[in-house]
Amino acid sequence: MIRLLATFFGLGLMRPAPGTWGSLGAVLLGWAIDRYAGFPGLLLATCAVTWAGFVVCTQLLADRPGDDPSEVVIDEVAGQWIALLLPSLAFWARGWEGWLPWPAPLAAFLFFRLFDIWKPWLVGRADARGDAAGVMIDDLWAGLFAGLATLAAGVLWHAPHLWS
Repeated sequence: MIRLLATFFGLGLMRPAPGTWGSLGAVLLGWAIDRYAGFPGLLLATCAVTWAGFVVCTQLLADRPGDDPSEVVIDEVAGQWIALLLPSLAFWARGWEGWLPWPAPLAAFLFFRLFDIWKPWLVGRADARGDAAGVMIDDLWAGLFAGLATLAAGVLWHAPHLWS
């Protein structure tokens, strides 16, 4: 069961770039959760997968310090859902019902992959911890930065329309 969760039901076993496959699966599932359960449902799912990710990574990597196996993508799922949470919250607060408008999910996906691969600032510091918690924490930071970047991109894109 631990391996099944760690690979997020096998997505982490896909090649090449298992982190990208895990993120893609996560954004599509998160988008559907947001559509059918709204922001509260996505928030609950994000909390659950984050908690599960810490438990799974702690158990799976207990005897492997410093290891971050590429097939472990539950951390990407948690980070990707955090990236989706911010635009989901913004639309939910405005009474939006329905699919999170395009291109918000694409922007969240692209920004998350950028921060997850680039590992700037706090993302890199968490990654350098070399422990099971660091496996999760770097993606949580990447997700937060991706969510903020998605919101900023949306504001910049729509700003000319707001003032005209």
